[in-house]
Amino acid sequence: MKIAFVIYDGMTALDFIGAYDPLTRLKTMGFMPDVTWDICAVTPEVRDGTGLRFIPTRVGESLAGYDLVYVPGGFGTRTLAADRAFLAWLATARDSRLLASVCTGSLLLGAAGLLAGRRATSHPSAYDDLRAYTPHVVDARVVDEGDLVTGRGVSSAIDLGLYLVQRIAGPEVAARIKQQMDYPYGP
Repeated sequence: MKIAFVIYDGMTALDFIGAYDPLTRLKTMGFMPDVTWDICAVTPEVRDGTGLRFIPTRVGESLAGYDLVYVPGGFGTRTLAADRAFLAWLATARDSRLLASVCTGSLLLGAAGLLAGRRATSHPSAYDDLRAYTPHVVDARVVDEGDLVTGRGVSSAIDLGLYLVQRIAGPEVAARIKQQMDYPYGP
């Protein structure tokens, strides 16, 4: 399994790390040794909304060919939702087996034409913005539409990450990762 974690200026760090941690444990805990991942961006350095710096492993390369493409949210989504170059890059994920976003990352999927009127969620403060891309806004922690899974607000990134682990590797693996993370909530 090949995972792309999308990062960009103005993202919320927990939106990224909350799912990154459980998903990468598929490999680091020995459940799926063939899991690989890239941190993907359109710039050689990214700063979250507070200035925390991240260095991507892939810059400007197509997102085609990944099994899972994960998009975090953050205040930077408001600007990027109108950035044609960024949206064209994000749209290269169209044929991925699974697209996932948390918080306002769903706005980016919508702006890139990847929601296609399907059910989705976002941070509750962005429900009206999300309705511009789909009339099916759902007030839920995680919304699963088969090849599209969206998570609600910031802390639900952990729930979403564990949910994706469960979909990929089953409930027993998800339970063991959840236990190792000492996370008492979630799916």
